[in-house]
Amino acid sequence: MKRKNKLEEKLEFEQILQTIKTYCLSLSAEKLVDKIKFSRSKKEIEKELGFVEEFLSIILSNKQYPAEDYFDMCEELIRIKIPGTFISQSSLFELWRSLKTIHAWTQFFEHNKDSFPLLSILSEGIFIDQDILRECKKILSEEGEILDNASDELFVIRVGIRRKQAEVEKRIRKLLTFSKQQGWTANDAELTIRNGRPVIPITSANKRRLQGFIHDESATGQTSYIEPAEVVELNNELRELEFAQGREIVKILTQFTENLRPIADSLIIAYRFLIRMDFIRAKAKYAFKIKAGKPIIKTQSRGFIWYEARHPLLEEALQINKKDIVPLKIELNEKKRILIISGPNAGGKSVCLKTVGLLQYMLQCGILVPMKQTSEVMLFDRIFIDMGDEQSIENDLSTYSSHLLNMKNLTEKADTNCLFLIDECGTGTDPSIGGAIAEAVLEDLEEKGAYGIVTTHYSNLKLLAEKHSTIVNGAMLFDTNNMKPLFTLSIGKPGSSFAFEIAKTIGLSQNIIEAASKKIGQGFVDFEQSLQQLEVDKLEIKNKQEIIKVQDELLNDLVNQYKTKLSEI
Repeated sequence: MKRKNKLEEKLEFEQILQTIKTYCLSLSAEKLVDKIKFSRSKKEIEKELGFVEEFLSIILSNKQYPAEDYFDMCEELIRIKIPGTFISQSSLFELWRSLKTIHAWTQFFEHNKDSFPLLSILSEGIFIDQDILRECKKILSEEGEILDNASDELFVIRVGIRRKQAEVEKRIRKLLTFSKQQGWTANDAELTIRNGRPVIPITSANKRRLQGFIHDESATGQTSYIEPAEVVELNNELRELEFAQGREIVKILTQFTENLRPIADSLIIAYRFLIRMDFIRAKAKYAFKIKAGKPIIKTQSRGFIWYEARHPLLEEALQINKKDIVPLKIELNEKKRILIISGPNAGGKSVCLKTVGLLQYMLQCGILVPMKQTSEVMLFDRIFIDMGDEQSIENDLSTYSSHLLNMKNLTEKADTNCLFLIDECGTGTDPSIGGAIAEAVLEDLEEKGAYGIVTTHYSNLKLLAEKHSTIVNGAMLFDTNNMKPLFTLSIGKPGSSFAFEIAKTIGLSQNIIEAASKKIGQGFVDFEQSLQQLEVDKLEIKNKQEIIKVQDELLNDLVNQYKTKLSEI
């Protein structure tokens, strides 16, 4: 099912759903995946995440749980509620197997109620009558075939069929041998089947020599396939027995359906439980794949702090190329509600936005998210994202006009329960005008108490943090020594675009770069570089401090050991 949702398209949420579907064992569970939607209810979100978290615990614990035969028999049960109908043999086999799965789940939760309390609640009131399972076992084999002793009459009919088949086999083989001796049939020829009847292949020149019914001839016309007259009557008798067998099987299935019909409604409830378990299982399997967990949903205070957050689609793509993702640590709170991220192109600013948007949306759709479980999350009533080119020929909108329209919609609906994510805020028109409008929009959103993250190259937006205490700068770090982005977000200071450094890397003429530096002013260039290098150096110092701390602890342990030994000596 194609979902028409611009936010989901921008976040590529459909890919998440498609992957979850691959873990579903039933079509009905896939339909539940299609119905996944964004929720604002903390109670509902907590419940859905709790179900998935418990199922993930089952997977991680290596406990044996029912992992197959998730057939949805609801439609069949609704159909057989009509008097005069009966269940088909194939449906009966699926019913039997899936009823055993439902029963296995009820037994599982009966013995693990304390370990998985939320899922155990789902199974409450679900009961599978053992008489139904015994009746199925009496009728069907483990391969789904109707057993000979499903009824006394069927047993007699089956015995008669086997005897008649043996007699037909004996007669026709005797005639095949005779036909070979007479030279009517090739010596290497064997019996074959035409129109469900055993026939003898005879050269067309000799087809009048053997009395019988001609069922077919070869493509060349040189061979005719004849059912000998003396076995035609035997085959007719055999066919009558097969018809009787069919009637008896219908009678058996009808009788079974009569017993099933009074409890059809309770079984439909049981199957809804089974499909729900299939759906939850699929989400848990996906959570296991992306190493996801359930963070803490904040209630006492507002804002969020995420540790080691990872974009699942990006991480999967990087793993294919044997690369590691750089986890994201990000925080917004009541004192710092708006984060303005600056830094070089291809440095990870847009990925940061998409990661926040996708994980927040996944969470509020009841899907576990790839971040540390000690992370604290906030629920929003709405998520707004402005990213990419949205120009429209039909509505005669330029790229910038479409961005302005988005800003208009955002500022009209923004409140304290809104999360906005804007990529390259203010671009698409004259920088001075675009930057001024973007600044005014952000100030309006700040007044309304909205939470948000924007990316920019504009200096005037970087300076907003100096004017407003609830706005904070952030930078995607860049290693100027090795000339490569670090894909690490540092909150507190603005970042540089590193336009000149990147221009040098791609080989732009040194004369052009020097001329541009003069135009903008060398002081500005040096300041930008120093600011960003300071953050990189700070990160390196922090890493070295961690190493020194570990080494210092080891040294202290060693000194204490020597002191102890010296004291003993």
